[in-house]
Amino acid sequence: MSHLILNIILQVSAVTTGALTYKDAYEEAEKTGQPLVVLVGADWCPACQAMKQSVIPQLARQGVLTKVSFAIVNTDREQALAGRLMQGGSIPQLVMYRKTATGWQRQQLTGAQSVQAATSFLVAR
Repeated sequence: MSHLILNIILQVSAVTTGALTYKDAYEEAEKTGQPLVVLVGADWCPACQAMKQSVIPQLARQGVLTKVSFAIVNTDREQALAGRLMQGGSIPQLVMYRKTATGWQRQQLTGAQSVQAATSFLVAR
């Protein structure tokens, strides 16, 4: 029962941060040209939870996430997708793809990040 409650809380958390499914975020990024940003993590990972419950909501409140197509991917529930997105085995990973003239350019931050570090990463052009 507590697992069910945790899943509901995490899903509500994703909704309040404006997170889309990966598929929807990818399609939005393709259509708008906005960067695609994905937080890859797991429910059991304390650093991932800190990012999802503290850093990401603060980024959303500051309007930083309105400039990107944002998704959260769970390594346990979406193993194949997470494996394609991740470089290295450490989580959380904040992965950003920017559309350039030569295709999508990939960048990432690994590990728990401060709001300031995540903001700098997301708004740097």
